[in-house]
Amino acid sequence: MSDPASHGPATRRRVLGDAHVDRAEAAATPFDAPFQALITDAAWGHVWSRDTISLRERSMLTIALLAGLGNDHELALHIRATRNTGASAADVQEALLHVAIYAGVPRANHAFKIAKETFAAMAREAEETKPE
Repeated sequence: MSDPASHGPATRRRVLGDAHVDRAEAAATPFDAPFQALITDAAWGHVWSRDTISLRERSMLTIALLAGLGNDHELALHIRATRNTGASAADVQEALLHVAIYAGVPRANHAFKIAKETFAAMAREAEETKPE
């Protein structure tokens, strides 16, 4: 990869979806625009765009780390991103079982709750947008 940072915007959109990225960009202000640029460059360009492991594997790692650290809002966002990364509900379940052992049962318990709610919301949304 010649310039990993140049892949950041496309990778961010591929994983999180256009709607999320469009909302984040529209909400950016001069105060937080440098932060948006930083995460697009560093997280999405230099880490998520690497071809050493799959998006599915990165998704599972990210979900486990977010759950283990208690970053609930970001956890729900990345549960939603599984529809774009190829990580299944079973993959998320496995990641959260690891969280229980390595980061603690309370963190995993709360993460399972968030994952169940998020997957249920995603199923409802898919049903609502299904052509009749």
